[in-house]
Parts: sequence; C-alpha cells; structure tokens
Amino acid sequence: MKKTGIVGCGWLGSRIADSMSKQYRIYSTVTTKDKAEEFNSRGFNTSVASFPDFQLEEKIAQWTDIKDMDILIITIPLSGKSCCVSALYNRIQNLLSFIGDFKGQMFVMSSTGVYPDGPGEYTEESLSSDNVPGERMIKNKYPQVNILRLAGLMGDNRLLKNYAVSNPEAPVNHIHYEDICRVIERMTERCSEGKLYNVAAPQHPSKAQVINAQTNLPSPEKIAGEGKIILSSKLVAELDFVFNYPNPCEFH
Repeated sequence: MKKTGIVGCGWLGSRIADSMSKQYRIYSTVTTKDKAEEFNSRGFNTSVASFPDFQLEEKIAQWTDIKDMDILIITIPLSGKSCCVSALYNRIQNLLSFIGDFKGQMFVMSSTGVYPDGPGEYTEESLSSDNVPGERMIKNKYPQVNILRLAGLMGDNRLLKNYAVSNPEAPVNHIHYEDICRVIERMTERCSEGKLYNVAAPQHPSKAQVINAQTNLPSPEKIAGEGKIILSSKLVAELDFVFNYPNPCEFH
C-alpha cells in the first residue's frame, strides 16, 4: 500500500486523511500530544510537529517517516497574506527542515485569498505563484509541487450561517471539503506535477442566499451583487472534473 503524509492534520487535513485512508497508509502531523493519540487511535501514524514563525537555534529534525512516502500534502498556512515576509520565511524554513529533499508527488493548500479583494473574475493567470511569497518559496525548492488555491472551506459543521458576515449581497467563493478531496484523488490518479489550480465551487450565490438556504428561509429576490469571483475553469478543463457540490446553497 502506498504511503501519504499530511503535514497539518487540522479541520481539512483530517478529512483528507479519512478520504485517502482506504487506498493509502496515512502519516500525519498535529500540534498536540492529545491530538496525536486521537489520530493514532484512528489508524494514522501521527507525530507532533509545529513550524514556528521565528528562527530556531537548531534546525527541526527531519520527519523520520518521510523517506518512505509517495505523496506529501501540506495544509499549514503558507500563502503569506496574513503575516510578514520574515515570519513566513522562518515558518517555511522550519517546514523545509522537517520534510527534507522530498521527491514524490506533493500538494500545498494555498488560498484564493491571495487574489486582490476588488470585484472581478480571477483565474490562475491573474496572479503568478512567483508573486505569492509562500507559493514561490515552496515552488523554488520543490518544482514538482501542485498548488491548490482553496476558496472558503465549507461542509459539515462549517456553514456560513454560523459566522457574522458583512455585505450580504456580495457573492461567495466557497468549496466543499469533499470536492477538495476528490480533486486530490483525481490528481494522484493522473500523477499530476507542477500544477496551479483554483478550487472553488462554480456557482457564486450571494451570502444572503446561502444563509437563507441554510436557515430554511426563502431565497432573497435580489441576486448576488458585484464582487470577487474565483473561477475554477482550468481545473474543470484539465482534470475533466465535475463538482459534487457546485452550489454553496446546497452544502448543508
């Protein structure tokens, strides 16, 4: 059985692990001993690891299990929009020490938050990885890396109705976690390398429409207003991908 490593088994990482565990032996990292015990009890080989934003006096030891892994998935935040470049650099250097000179298939979970906040439609060509510090640092070290720019993570207990929102007429850019898992599955089947994809549901209703659907209220008559729209057309075309959850109003 092939082996997959997941660095950062949080909300999304744990769901990716569950999805892949039928076909792969799962190795993962978490930040606490309690979490490690929980994941080990679920059959995952789990280590405690963290990647601080400051420079360490000694390098983090390399992950002992990584030499046997076929696939590596990194879910810790690396897009860099919410932290300064020096802190991001330190975090990535600590990560690089941990994963070493990995040569297998690799995925990094980035974010559609790297795009400007202004209204308009955004494709992968709207912003090169060379202009996103975290993506650039990883790509320079691992040219085979697949970078997935994820829209707002939704599904299960993550529903828009549970959050305080502003500008209810603005369109949403959401993605159901099951479709993220299916994108990774499709790319592993095709041995994809060096790809950059937006991963966002193809429909973009307004925040108000999504919240009303989740609270069993009638849909607002007014459709979504002007706003930021993330397009996943490249993903659909290159992977022949069909979303299980194309409409965020139906994620619940």
